[in-house]
Amino acid sequence: MDVRIQWTYIAPKKREVVLTSDFIRAEEALALAEDFEKTGRAKAIHFIDHHGRIWSKKELNKLLKEMESEPHDVIAYFDGGFDHATAKGGAGVVVYYKQNNEQYRLRANLQLDELKSNNEAEYAAFWFLMQMLEDLGVHHLPVTFRGDSHVVLKQLSGDWPCFEDDYNAWLDRIEEKMSELGIEPIYEPISRKQNKEADQLARQALAGQMITSMMELTEKG
Repeated sequence: MDVRIQWTYIAPKKREVVLTSDFIRAEEALALAEDFEKTGRAKAIHFIDHHGRIWSKKELNKLLKEMESEPHDVIAYFDGGFDHATAKGGAGVVVYYKQNNEQYRLRANLQLDELKSNNEAEYAAFWFLMQMLEDLGVHHLPVTFRGDSHVVLKQLSGDWPCFEDDYNAWLDRIEEKMSELGIEPIYEPISRKQNKEADQLARQALAGQMITSMMELTEKG
């Protein structure tokens, strides 16, 4: 989790100046805040995350301690498929994460109804991924999102505009959930070959084969 430090610096002759740092890791920000306080020239120290939320030192310390036992170092894959004949879609997601010093992998898929295109299936798959992250308890940390739908990832990152109302509705829903969970997204478009796990799950969903599995990974896995 990255935050900005904002604090009031007491300059000579009792002049006060409000200063704000660049975004840095929360752990480093807390250590710097401790140093600031030791000078006797800093007051009103707080921390601001990427979503504009303001945290006190006590609140941020508590959050970081809670996160130690919660999912972190999250890498999430998604893929969507679409059958024009049935107008059904399939969503596949794979989430790798660490928790309590162990590595885990979550695999899940979902069959989708009343879609209009393959692109819409990709948005729906990303929304399904957001729901899975919420169920896992992922919040207030960076998450790397990977998929072969460059359109979805580029539009979520703001690099490409979106002119279709249907797709904008999906984007709004996803971004609202992202903000609610305090997730700091890192978007990494990949090739279809690199996304084969999520692709297979989406295909299985289209075929009516539903899968939800969680496993602990060994060092060799």
